[in-house]
Amino acid sequence: MQNKDKIRILMFGDVVGGVGRMVLQKHLPHLKEKYKADAVIVNGENSAEGKGITSRIMKFYRHIGVDVVTSGNHIWQKREIYNYFGQNKDLLRPANFPSECPGSGITFFQVKGYTVAVMNIQGRVFMRELLSCPFKTADSQLTFLKSKTNIILVDFHAETTSEKHGIGFYLDGKVSAVVGTHTHVQTADERILPGGTAYITDLGMAGSYYSMIGMKKDPIINHMITQMPQKFEVETEGPYLLCGVSITIDANSGKAESIERIFVVDNELKYSGEHEE
Repeated sequence: MQNKDKIRILMFGDVVGGVGRMVLQKHLPHLKEKYKADAVIVNGENSAEGKGITSRIMKFYRHIGVDVVTSGNHIWQKREIYNYFGQNKDLLRPANFPSECPGSGITFFQVKGYTVAVMNIQGRVFMRELLSCPFKTADSQLTFLKSKTNIILVDFHAETTSEKHGIGFYLDGKVSAVVGTHTHVQTADERILPGGTAYITDLGMAGSYYSMIGMKKDPIINHMITQMPQKFEVETEGPYLLCGVSITIDANSGKAESIERIFVVDNELKYSGEHEE
């Protein structure tokens, strides 16, 4: 009975290209077993060639056991995904995008007889998109979500640690977890906030370990030196990295009981191109 009242969720940061999907596919089964996970949430906005996502990749995620895929500023890179939103509820775009955009920023799914809600919002500091206030958007969405469930998970896709800290403390006690995405570098500040909300500034990424946020290093460094345009490409050389967290939640109160960082470096996996888009 005690186990039924606990829900364990795995959440993984930005999956970069085919290599990111490859390392997630390899390690997800044993991580689900290790943490006795009931559900999996992945940020997939960089899954297709480093920017965007496709309906075929969404099918891949569902096939390997991912329940919900969140996103961010790159969600519109692949136009064919627009129609996917109209037929499916397992892919989110940030809730503070204009209402005219395809899709939704919230969704629900069932875990062990309990309703779990997921909300995706995007920050505004140093982001190019002119979006609605993420704080006010969260408040508006929570009015509806709280009528359905106490178990609410938030992916906050943002650039700065300060804005992520702000939304974490603002939502503390109102949601079960706030996890940051977008910067691809896992932070070591996982904690349970005073009100019972699990928090980490950034989940990290899935991709090449010796890369720059999943991309080949030389073009990015050259761009930094010369300020000239460069084509950024996904780094496919190993070793590979998989980052995320395991969160345990009291299913009745919706409060988090623990959060543990996941940081896997795989030196044995070889990229064959099988996961190319």
